[in-house]
Amino acid sequence: MARKFLWIIAALIILVMGALFALRIWGQELAAIAFVPSEDFVEQSPLEQNAYEDPALWYSRPGIGVSDPARWQPAMRGEEASPPQPSPTPADTSLPSHAVFFVHPTSFLDRNSWNAPLDDAEAERVARLYVRGMASPFNAADEIWAPRYRQATMGAFMTDKPEGQQAIDAAYADVAQAYAYFRESIDADTPIVLVGHSQGSLHLLRLLREEIAGSADTKRIVAAYVVGWPISVEHDLPSLPLPACERADQAGCIMSWSSYAEPADPAPVLETYASSIGFDGKARGSSAILCTNPLTGVVGDDAKAERNLGTLVPDDDLSSGELVPNAVPARCDERGILLIGDPPEMGSYVLPGNNYHVYDIPLFWANTKADVAQRLGAWSTQ
Repeated sequence: MARKFLWIIAALIILVMGALFALRIWGQELAAIAFVPSEDFVEQSPLEQNAYEDPALWYSRPGIGVSDPARWQPAMRGEEASPPQPSPTPADTSLPSHAVFFVHPTSFLDRNSWNAPLDDAEAERVARLYVRGMASPFNAADEIWAPRYRQATMGAFMTDKPEGQQAIDAAYADVAQAYAYFRESIDADTPIVLVGHSQGSLHLLRLLREEIAGSADTKRIVAAYVVGWPISVEHDLPSLPLPACERADQAGCIMSWSSYAEPADPAPVLETYASSIGFDGKARGSSAILCTNPLTGVVGDDAKAERNLGTLVPDDDLSSGELVPNAVPARCDERGILLIGDPPEMGSYVLPGNNYHVYDIPLFWANTKADVAQRLGAWSTQ
């Protein structure tokens, strides 16, 4: 499932980059040539046991200060954006104290290595942009922790070679180690918000199953925002330690969505999803995908654009942006795809089929921030 799903995303990214005609004919072969490493897999030595004590292994954590990308605060269109706040000062002191653990999506496309070196300048630059745009809706938290990790390269998800899974496993090992340090560093009674996107969501799902299930942490989780990764309601959700978020005032639950403008063509993703194996060991087939409407916080819901408190519309280089209210609606269709109406102008990274994968969280930036606050309130009174 992991390899095949991100293979689709990778192939779509290549289509956006150019050579559209050729790739429509030879897409799979050219995608493999472009992204799958030709080098032998190099076993990743485990990080030192205390590696994540080093602030340099975090994009975001308490003490980083104004260089912390997650602390950036965009402004509504026509207003001036606020600079990042010195950590650990929360943006909203009226909320209960809480901590966020954020796992960024794939930013390493190099085919010269199965896993990203921690000193790869381009992967680091892009990852920081992702943290800025995707973790900033959660910056009302007292603490935001976003680890650097030796992510699997995009090509690792595009091959049946064992090296692909080895790379994914190595990336997850870093994430699990970072999470262990995170939970040891925060107060024992601090509520936790989990956030991931794409490859980051894949690792969060494994973290939920292997580290959090059956532990005391389950009761501490306000919500898990597992975005940009399909979760089967029938074959995956029962194996996770948290239920889906059925209501906006529910805590201790999972939210997930994948965004498409209309007319939407999710066929490549749905075909791969159908043939993949769920957490219960059975084929996912045509089972419904979990779709939480981020405008309402309700599963399978429909909301007009007037409910959108602010879409983060980025600059061309994704380094900044502004919030635009009422920009896009959202409705979950019967397949579990989140439809956002006519294609909004979000930049150059919209994928074929009107797939807004890169913008899953920025499309609903302000509503996501409000959703966290409401679930924190529910958690504190349960």
